[in-house]
Amino acid sequence: MHLLSDILGRPAAAIDTPALVIDLDAMERNLERMAAFAAQHDVMLRPHAKMHKSATLARLQMARGAVGVCVQKTSEAEALAALGVNNIYISNEVVSPFKLKRVVTVARELQALGGQLAIAVDSAEGLRRLAQAAHGQPAALLRVFIEIDVGHGRCGVAPGPAAVALADELAVHPALQFGGLQAYHGRAQHLRTVAERQAAIAQVITHVQTTRAALQAAGHAVPLVTGAGTGTFALETASGVYGELQAGSYLFMDRDYADNERDPAQPQFEHALFVKSQVMSVCASHAVVDAGHKSHAIDSGLPAVHGLALDYANGGDEHGILRGAQLPALGDTVWLIPGHCDPTINLHEHLLGVRGGLEHGTVEQIIRVDARGALT
Repeated sequence: MHLLSDILGRPAAAIDTPALVIDLDAMERNLERMAAFAAQHDVMLRPHAKMHKSATLARLQMARGAVGVCVQKTSEAEALAALGVNNIYISNEVVSPFKLKRVVTVARELQALGGQLAIAVDSAEGLRRLAQAAHGQPAALLRVFIEIDVGHGRCGVAPGPAAVALADELAVHPALQFGGLQAYHGRAQHLRTVAERQAAIAQVITHVQTTRAALQAAGHAVPLVTGAGTGTFALETASGVYGELQAGSYLFMDRDYADNERDPAQPQFEHALFVKSQVMSVCASHAVVDAGHKSHAIDSGLPAVHGLALDYANGGDEHGILRGAQLPALGDTVWLIPGHCDPTINLHEHLLGVRGGLEHGTVEQIIRVDARGALT
């Protein structure tokens, strides 16, 4: 059995299949375009590390201008903090007393290193549990964002007075510092037309403005409004209400995001994440590749075939069916663009970074998926 490190410096053609591969050149262009957008519009960038689950990539994003990263799980925060990522926002609710003890532990570790942990709340009971876990801790140990439901219909307190009540409660706990509002509309990210996304985010902005005004009238300054995703971030930016963007998938651009009508106000991002597969069987009607559902997530649909006029069909756990006018030959390489990058990455232990293009490049980097399986 060969060591994984043996692949470093070898041609991309030597990568065994199926494997999850990053086109490093395309990824870095995406990275630079997003950083330039944030700088040009004077907004902070806090990309979602739940997408790549990698401390290496999180540190790279922060080196290129991001103020920190978001995660959704306590265990994701633990994994990244242990590897030197020192500014993390759990943009999700945590209510388990056991998990909240872990949250406080991470917060203390980051504070000792000059960093900070933030977290979201959306209920009085959740806030009380957080305050109890943080009781007796240093002042402003945790930044707390009040999440409002701006149309997603998932987490979030109702905009307006309910958010004010949470801010009133939050103010009496010295270990907790009010960070502002979490206002993210996940479903809007995948509305296909620009007009649909514009209409959805217009409603979001109304909810945010109403809530911010209510908080200010009650004597609560709102330091920051954070949210936005790869599908809509230009709209949140243009509103003048948001000070921080949480887009994450821009780094790799999966098939589902590419299906959106592009907003010309956003930079052009490239596909940078691929599943390398090999044709293992061919007949008159179709070809079969060795990358099935265990290699890529299908919650957002099946992958696209990169650079070839072929359709990918469901072949089960270990197989993909290719159909088209000109089928590849037995043993040929076929590059697949996953439908959804986040859960696809969670299926793999490593990402192989290729420099110089998929066909003729070389393997330059092995990137560990540090928070793979971090679900708690």
